[in-house]
Amino acid sequence: MQHRFHIAVPHVNSAAGFTIGLLFINLLFNILANTSFKVSAFSSSWRGFLTWQVIGNLAGFITVLTLTGLLRYIPLSAAFPMTTGLSIVGVQVIAAYFYFHESISAAQWLGTLLIIIGVFLVY
Repeated sequence: MQHRFHIAVPHVNSAAGFTIGLLFINLLFNILANTSFKVSAFSSSWRGFLTWQVIGNLAGFITVLTLTGLLRYIPLSAAFPMTTGLSIVGVQVIAAYFYFHESISAAQWLGTLLIIIGVFLVY
């Protein structure tokens, strides 16, 4: 007996929701990857360093997978700037400012706002 496996592909009417979901997952794992590398840089042991490097690289791999998924629904000319721009904002605001308590200057906040506007303009 032959078995057929089907990959569930979202319907066209749910493509927008799926795209937003992939962007959100990409953003979360981009933040995790960069946060892991920062923690790795300050690890006091090789084990801690390697552990956080592995976590960061696995999270980075998931960002590559989500970008690949996005490319099924939106062109590269939109997907790449969107994921890159959102990751810059996410890492700067969530990881650097809230998690590591790094200061962000007024010029950096303005740059963040411009990146957010640019992400919306690209899409």
